[in-house]
Amino acid sequence: MKLPYLLIILGLSSSVSAFGQSSPNPEPNAFAFLLNEPIQLDGMLDEEIWTNPEGWNTGFMQYFPSDTSMAAAQTKIKVAFDGNNIYIAAIMENLGPRKYVSTSLRRDYRGEQNDGISFVFDTFNDKTNAFQFGVNPYGVQREALLANGGAQSQDLNLAWDNKWYAEAKIMENHWQVEVIIPFSTLRFNDGAQNWNVNFYRIDSDKGERSSWSPIPRNFPIISTAFSRKLIFEKALEKSSANISIIPYVAARTSRNFLEGTQEDLTPTAGGDAKIGIGPALNLDLTFNPDFSQVEVDEQVTNLDRFEIFFPERRQFFLENADLFDSFGQPRSRPFFSRRIGVDIDSATGQNVQSKIIYGARLSGKVTDDWRVGLMNMQTATDEDAGIAGKNFSVLAVQRKVWTRSNIGLIFVDRESLAVDEFQQLFDPNAYNRLLGMDFNLASADNRWTGKVFYHRTFEAGETENPYSFNAYVLYSDLHWNWSFSYQDVGKEFNPEVGFVPRKDYKRLNPDVSYLFYPNSRLINRHGPSLEFEGFWNETLGTTDRDVNLGYEVRFNSLARLELSLRNRYIYLFNNFDPTRTGGEALPAGSDYRFRNLLVDYRSNPRKIFNIEATGEFGQYFTGNIQRVTSQMGVRLGYIANISMNFNYARIRLPEPQNDADLILVGPRIDLTFTKNLFWTTFIQYNNQIDNLNINTRLQWRYAPVSDFFLVYTDNYFPGDFMPKQRSLVLKLNYWLNL
Repeated sequence: MKLPYLLIILGLSSSVSAFGQSSPNPEPNAFAFLLNEPIQLDGMLDEEIWTNPEGWNTGFMQYFPSDTSMAAAQTKIKVAFDGNNIYIAAIMENLGPRKYVSTSLRRDYRGEQNDGISFVFDTFNDKTNAFQFGVNPYGVQREALLANGGAQSQDLNLAWDNKWYAEAKIMENHWQVEVIIPFSTLRFNDGAQNWNVNFYRIDSDKGERSSWSPIPRNFPIISTAFSRKLIFEKALEKSSANISIIPYVAARTSRNFLEGTQEDLTPTAGGDAKIGIGPALNLDLTFNPDFSQVEVDEQVTNLDRFEIFFPERRQFFLENADLFDSFGQPRSRPFFSRRIGVDIDSATGQNVQSKIIYGARLSGKVTDDWRVGLMNMQTATDEDAGIAGKNFSVLAVQRKVWTRSNIGLIFVDRESLAVDEFQQLFDPNAYNRLLGMDFNLASADNRWTGKVFYHRTFEAGETENPYSFNAYVLYSDLHWNWSFSYQDVGKEFNPEVGFVPRKDYKRLNPDVSYLFYPNSRLINRHGPSLEFEGFWNETLGTTDRDVNLGYEVRFNSLARLELSLRNRYIYLFNNFDPTRTGGEALPAGSDYRFRNLLVDYRSNPRKIFNIEATGEFGQYFTGNIQRVTSQMGVRLGYIANISMNFNYARIRLPEPQNDADLILVGPRIDLTFTKNLFWTTFIQYNNQIDNLNINTRLQWRYAPVSDFFLVYTDNYFPGDFMPKQRSLVLKLNYWLNL
């Protein structure tokens, strides 16, 4: 490691103690009472444990629109447990008769427009990772894994599924919930006497959000830094084997009209297993996995010069996913699980799925301060596509330091199976490896966060500067928010199991913003921001420069408006077609300056009709651009959600470059007939890639976390509706707890 980088790491870590690592003042705790009677899960709260007026946790504080007063609509919660489950009762009071907002009956509802109560359990008391469970007034459930202290909304992963049970009842002046969560669903230390906990509520009637442990409104409501203690009347013991078997059977038929090939209806089978290793480690196993039921990615119009990131949705990769995925940062990820099971067809150069034969993941807590993750997966050889089978191994270790910070080490190894001329199992020259270390800073009061990392890749033969370095710090309080980031990615840094859209650059990115909180019925907060982003390398000098001056207004209705003036400079180090339509490319070595105005608006999400829209207007390389990206939605009760993604870019460039009118239209119809039967149809027309895609998916949840899927996918040339590819998949899985 270069000496300046080492000094930055040592300097940042040695000064962290000044950034508020001491714990906040102690607050009232919650208590979990040992249950001596059975609970009938009906939402009625008529058992003795619930009718006893003692032991309820009350005094919810408002988080939005303000954070300085008690919640107008109060909530009270009580917690109990026995040897197998944790039980929760919650009563959400109203200010009068009212209707409730539920956008859907589908599990894992999301959005601040929904009424709901959420329970957040930090079972290892690290104020960094947690389990979240939520219920709305109609008994719709959601569960999520919360990572990185809940610093951003994307740290809440609702794709995670597990078994637990809830019932809700709507009463005259309140609604109430009864919940049973098996201890086998959670990970915690055997003999634990307490957890960190928080509860928060969203009340759509007045747009109020509140929490039991107060959270400053300049941080996300999912922040774990401000949780309190849940103290159990008796130390916890894990009594069950904690083993889940999830087999599946599936059948698929497909036809490729471009290549003239057809696959007859072909049955397949496989499955997953989840095995608790001790109280805090989990072993995930998969054999011949099938991910055909995973919802299709939402397409975008790509006007960038680099690859676009799409998040992981496959269930096998999700538990403790942050342990593997939190290394690096968005422009330099050392590990990206979507690289597993995806390869490049040597004949067409297109991304294709490669069959995964097996996979194993061991992840979780070893002690209160140590987390470990170990993964190994094997893909199959496809001789027709010229794809060699590959073996993927990942080791991630994380050590907690101070109150909420940690140091992590990651090792990633991809080996390729040898072809016939080699006697070894693996091709000795077709490996790709990465070794890296990260330091993650998070102060106790959440005001200071940051990251420093150094990663290096290893391949056969000599490589030049195969490293990635980053130093980042963020300060946030009620009014001020500023950050500083420096990044250096070497010329031949090549994590083939990671995500690095560009290389050979240094990047400087400071920004600052300020928020005003007026005493207004209309506006909740507003304020300016200024951001600079510059890229350069030693050969070419400055290659990119971006200066943004913005102003954001957030309304008490939950609507928001943001205006930005953007001044950009771009140097092209490769030939680039600005429209990506196959026109005359702008030559490498040319540079361009242009200015743009951006307008971003999001309407009140509680309304039946809502819209999110972004407009961009101004110069674009040698010409100009007018671009609108929007998502419009209509909610018909909780039965139907009809939405439309619309992206239009009007690009006008002088000859010899092409003009372009790029259109992407994506209507989506989501029907939730009951809490167990759903039908989603998603149509995407994209003239940039000359494709019309139809994906329709019927899901029947016939038992807890057990589903039948019927998925039909079709792709056409939009001009004459000539078909490209078509497939039909049937899949049945069942979740069995042993």
